[in-house]
Amino acid sequence: MVTVTLHGSEVNLEGTLPEIGSAAPDFTLVDRDLNEATLSTFGDARKLISILPSLDTPVCAKSSIQFNREVQKLDDKSVVLVISSDLPFAMTRFCTDQGADRLVTLSMMRNRDFARDYGVLISEGPLAGITARAVVVLDSSNKVVYTELVPEIGDEPNYAEALAALQG
Repeated sequence: MVTVTLHGSEVNLEGTLPEIGSAAPDFTLVDRDLNEATLSTFGDARKLISILPSLDTPVCAKSSIQFNREVQKLDDKSVVLVISSDLPFAMTRFCTDQGADRLVTLSMMRNRDFARDYGVLISEGPLAGITARAVVVLDSSNKVVYTELVPEIGDEPNYAEALAALQG
């Protein structure tokens, strides 16, 4: 079983991150308008998938703002998908309040299949049912080109490596 830590205490996860070079698992999540969104919704854009517990925490907010700031420097063929258990309403409010206009927020509110399929579902303890922090980058054909499972949930991801992978 894969583990990460939360404030130094071990947390078990269900599943494993997709392997580099593999096809990304498809998903069905909920967008800001309560519509279903799948991997194909984003066409041939390069995708940085920022998986996080909740935008209502300081590190999740900080990393989302940082990815939004960095993706603004890139071409329009890249998209940052922020995926969490937050409700779409809260995610939209966050983006509006922070001016995070390049983030596409997606909610796991209807099921946890995405979290299992991407190996980040916390399986026990007080955070059971939400995700650990991870980044998965896909090329334009949805092949996995980068993954990072952040070892300590309260830490930030490696922005430089994730963004370099997104740029190809």
